[in-house]
Amino acid sequence: MPSGVVIVSGGMDSTTLAYHLQDKYPTWEWHYLSFDYGQRHVKELAYAAELASRLHARHSVIDLTSITKLIAPSGSVLVSDNEVPEGHYAEESMKATVVPNRNSIMLSIAVGVAVAEKAEFVAAGMHAGDHFIYPDCRADFIDQFNRTMALANDGFWEGQVIAPFVEKTKADIVMEGHQLKVPWQETWSCYKGGAIHCGKCGTCMERIEAFEIVGIHDPTEYME
Repeated sequence: MPSGVVIVSGGMDSTTLAYHLQDKYPTWEWHYLSFDYGQRHVKELAYAAELASRLHARHSVIDLTSITKLIAPSGSVLVSDNEVPEGHYAEESMKATVVPNRNSIMLSIAVGVAVAEKAEFVAAGMHAGDHFIYPDCRADFIDQFNRTMALANDGFWEGQVIAPFVEKTKADIVMEGHQLKVPWQETWSCYKGGAIHCGKCGTCMERIEAFEIVGIHDPTEYME
């Protein structure tokens, strides 16, 4: 039976991606990979586990915490107790959310899993809204990464890394997720990891804006 490896974080994008792939390839087997890279909270990992259970997929959490201090010694706010900046991703302060080479590391591991399992592809949920601040979420990165993986696994794997949403906006993802009946309340975006979404950090603001653009009700509870 064909199979695929999907990187899932428990957020809106990767959750919608999982539903998208289930809809497109209903008979395939799926292996969802999540990563504990020392992020300031692990709430998203619980949502990823629930996603896997809901869609009857195998789920593995890969521990990368041993390298956290090496790849982010200055303390990216995602892997430290430093204050999370508030505002839109276009603001200079949002560079504090970058974890160097994060997607390259995760995708390389995911490809290794795909090669071992003879999976058809590795799928990831980066989208156009990430392009401004995160260089490893852009289409040219995916293209170049695929060339590298083809060389690294020549003769062992003919699959590829796919990013179906890489040229789509967050609003596009909300619209597709709505059509696929994604349970938005079962996804987590907020960088702060409180009891409810803060509504002010970059990823919360992007989430709010996306629902407003397409005119779909946002069931997320935010701090006032």
